Parts: sequence; C-alpha cells; structure tokens
Amino acid sequence: MKSDKIPGKDFIVVDVRDDDYPGGNVKGSLNKPSNGFLTSVDDLVKDTKDVPLIYDETRKEVLKNGDIPHEVAVLRGGFTQFQAKFKDDPTLVENWDKEVWEQEWSGH
Repeated sequence: MKSDKIPGKDFIVVDVRDDDYPGGNVKGSLNKPSNGFLTSVDDLVKDTKDVPLIYDETRKEVLKNGDIPHEVAVLRGGFTQFQAKFKDDPTLVENWDKEVWEQEWSGH
C-alpha cells in the first residue's frame, strides 16, 4: 500500500469491521460495516467501478459469489495483524487508539 498510487482513484481499502473501526484503520479506508455490507455491496461496486478494491478477509464469500469486475486483494489476518505490525506508521494507519487495542487484548 505504500506507493505513488492515489487512494480513492487507484485503489480503495474497504474495511468491514463494526465496533472496532474507531480504534484505528488503514489510512484512507472506507468503513462499510459488515452488519449492512451485503445490502450495500452492489452500490459500492457501482460507485467504485473504475477502482481496484481491497476487502477484509471476512468478505471473501461475497467476492466468490458475484461477478465483480474489480481487481481484489485480501488483507490476510485482517486489521488486527496489520495494526500490530504497522500501528506506528502514519502513512499506513490512522486513528490508532492504544486504549481500544489494550481492551481488545485484555478482554475488558
């Protein structure tokens, strides 16, 4: 994702997380929560028809079932693994909240 490509034009990162999205996200990502994703995916595809998409691993089944003319990449391990590795890189992660991730890992 580090490149000279322009977010929103050359690629879009679609983040389907629900409640944990406010704890941090891939820089410039578009949040489409999983609880409404299936009802809005057709509009998303139409609105981004000229842009490659990156979907979170949890949405692979949507991609298998449709005729989506996009180039699609999957973020293996989801944002949990991504943030563990890149949370300190502001070119890749934004809105990272240490308290949210401490709660996630401690179970509180």
